[in-house]
Amino acid sequence: MLNLGIIGGGMIAELGHMPAIQEASGLRVYALYDRDFDRAKELQRRFHVPHAFPTEADFYRSNIDAVVVCTPAPVHHRNVLDAAEHGKPVLCEKPLGTDEAQMMEMKRVMEDAGLPLFTGFNYRFSESARTIRTLIRENAIGEVRLLRLVYNWGLHGKWRWDENGIRINSPLRTGRMEEGGPLVDCGVHQIDLARWWLGSEVAWQRGIGVWLDDYEAPDHLYLHMGHACGAHTMVEVSFSYNATSREPRSHFQYEIIGTDGVIRYNREEHSFEVRNSYGTQHLPWHPEKSFAGMYEEFARALRSGDPGDMPTADDGIIATRIATTATEQAICDRDRPSEEHPCTLIRGEKLDAMLHRVPMDTLDPVRPV
Repeated sequence: MLNLGIIGGGMIAELGHMPAIQEASGLRVYALYDRDFDRAKELQRRFHVPHAFPTEADFYRSNIDAVVVCTPAPVHHRNVLDAAEHGKPVLCEKPLGTDEAQMMEMKRVMEDAGLPLFTGFNYRFSESARTIRTLIRENAIGEVRLLRLVYNWGLHGKWRWDENGIRINSPLRTGRMEEGGPLVDCGVHQIDLARWWLGSEVAWQRGIGVWLDDYEAPDHLYLHMGHACGAHTMVEVSFSYNATSREPRSHFQYEIIGTDGVIRYNREEHSFEVRNSYGTQHLPWHPEKSFAGMYEEFARALRSGDPGDMPTADDGIIATRIATTATEQAICDRDRPSEEHPCTLIRGEKLDAMLHRVPMDTLDPVRPV
């Protein structure tokens, strides 16, 4: 039995990681740490976890075999370096980090310690996503030329009500927007899927933003990516889609278009099909993500030393780099830089300097256009 320690007791740990670990064979949540010790104790009670600790030092001194990082993205760097210092493998939530130099340091420190660092791209492990990869490899729709990946939702709504019943901006939404917006937070899943499905790196990208709110980053964004194999991926991702609706709905869809047909997956319709020159095949539908599948692969990787399909640090760095660069491109190209619609990031030469200040020779290049 492998003992996992979870650092960070927020919604993603509560709803995603902890239930999945309970389902996985050969794994258990052994220890919890959160800055709010009462929160850690609450999760300990609900999930029957042996230990919850008031300090990180106590957490790392416990009998844990690996660390799962579920803290906010700006804290990931410190968490991973601490885990390396204590000799613990890491599975880190996406995005791997918010700063290129810090992500590269995270990778280097873990490699120097001889420890694996994995990124929590759990969408890879949906049975539907795995089927799509197989269909592409078997040329079920001929040569793939275009991927259209859409993830439009309202991030659980634009507003909350405080203890006095006054409507305020959702702290969850504000935090995610200030950390980079929807492409950095959610779109990295689609970027990773496109690379993983095609087995082809991204040669260039372009981000086009739309602002429904007045944050620095766009809350609705279109990403275009050109792959080395010649295929093109379009990702559309939003935090404002029905964010103010009384009865909200989301729109989540994959379309993979080839020279002999289309693979189509739609979450809301629970539909999954292949249409080609031979006819139409309706396939078993599965949810778009699988924490349980990720943890089965994580356990196998820890025991064997072979990452297999686990998303690596490189996968996390590349996806975050593409998302961050595209978001910065969108901000700098923002329309109508008037008093009512200000452009909120430096432009021109300063952006070019920023995008090129980190050496790119350690990973596959992503060339901004």
